Amino acid sequence: MTLGTALQQGTAILEKAAVPVARLTAEVLLCHALRADRAYLYAHSTDELTELSWIHYGRYLDERLKGKPTQYITHNQEFFGRDFYVNEDVLIPRPETEHLVEAAMSYARRSAGARRILDVGTGSGAIAISLALELGREVLASDVSVKALGVAARNARTHSARVSLFACDLLEAVRPGSIDLLVSNPPYVPGGDSANMQTEVRDWEPHVALFAGDTGLEVYRRLIAQATVAVKSAGRLYFELGYRSLDGVREILAAAPWGDFEVISDLAGWPRVIGATLA
Repeated sequence: MTLGTALQQGTAILEKAAVPVARLTAEVLLCHALRADRAYLYAHSTDELTELSWIHYGRYLDERLKGKPTQYITHNQEFFGRDFYVNEDVLIPRPETEHLVEAAMSYARRSAGARRILDVGTGSGAIAISLALELGREVLASDVSVKALGVAARNARTHSARVSLFACDLLEAVRPGSIDLLVSNPPYVPGGDSANMQTEVRDWEPHVALFAGDTGLEVYRRLIAQATVAVKSAGRLYFELGYRSLDGVREILAAAPWGDFEVISDLAGWPRVIGATLA
């Protein structure tokens, strides 16, 4: 079987199972089996597929048909122009989260006082590592999951990023008044929304990083209360927002001594990031 035929058959199998973007998924999985890029795939479309590559390709297709996200099969997701290792212990970084990195980066560059930066719930480390590399400084990063910290440490080594990792439930281990800039993409999906989620997300990504109680505001509420202690006076925070969470999060912040709000929308026009300064 040639590479071109294998690609056609894989695409047909995925299309029959109604897997989204079947052609692209088949390309990614076949390239992963070949340990080659797409340019190689099309430049050698008439080459014979080796038995070992066929075995790997068949296994990857089977995993995808069972609902496993492509990123967990290839252990790779691009974020902010860099490749990150991912597995089932961490959320798959989304393009929308790049708005959070851009907002925090912009503030850090224009504020001389933003020296100590902390990413809470770092997961794969994509946010902290991106900030560390773009700003050329050390960034702190925490997560309640030790397994997630192992993934973040691997990515930090791969990118030679100055990121200091530690295990912590939100900000419970952080010294009062020690943080200049706090960033976080916290769990914000209401538990009742699980039935409406994509099966690839609900059945494969870690629930501890997805769900946040009945309203989706529970983690925000705890995080804001702790941030009021951990962030220094006049320090700033940036949070990623969940669907329909802007009003609730802004209300929680306003009830505490936070102000100077900034709301950033994503490309679809949905409020995606909120920034606030501690009075």
